[in-house]
Amino acid sequence: MEGEDGYDIIWKVVLIGDSGVGKSNLLSRYTRNEFRLESKPTIGIEFATRTVELEGKSIKVQIWDTAGQERYRAITSAYYRKAVGALLVYDIAKFSTFENLEKWISEVKTHGESDIVIMLVGNKSDLRHLRTVMFDDAKNFSDQNGFASIETSALEDTNVEQAFKNHLNDIFTVQSKKYEKKSAPSTPPAREPHPEIQDAPLTSQPDPKKNKQALCCKT
Repeated sequence: MEGEDGYDIIWKVVLIGDSGVGKSNLLSRYTRNEFRLESKPTIGIEFATRTVELEGKSIKVQIWDTAGQERYRAITSAYYRKAVGALLVYDIAKFSTFENLEKWISEVKTHGESDIVIMLVGNKSDLRHLRTVMFDDAKNFSDQNGFASIETSALEDTNVEQAFKNHLNDIFTVQSKKYEKKSAPSTPPAREPHPEIQDAPLTSQPDPKKNKQALCCKT
């Protein structure tokens, strides 16, 4: 059903990862084409929206920026509910943010939907001269976990649009299959014959021996 603002579907996507990896600037770059050089750490939850067209459908995407600080983890965990996608962000110039990806994945699997689509995003590719996370290592990690992956720079606006486009396309594929499965007519189970009917003879035939005996002995 089409929404009041002219969209067909609403999707919720969360940005997750350690504090300082650039989640807020990825959000502002994608939704407002802005970059804040002196951005402050997110406290609690921020979100912005953008409407996109996919396969003839108008989709309103709500993108949530979950705070990376440990003390806000209990607050943000509730916001994984009903999210169809998660962008798992690390800083290519800070190896600890890459090492911490496992715990973020664990959190998504604990609090998120079973079919949530996860994408690995190595942000701050403009700091390539300070790189501590090799591209091949990140690619191997994403392949092992079954995730798509990409490197971005919110500062230089490199691959930000492409990252979200790829992610939303992957979500669309998963959600379409889910919708088709729900819409498919169910095949009724085959009716089993009643035991009494199954064991009964199809027709009742006279016993010729009994008839012959009856004729012979009749006086």
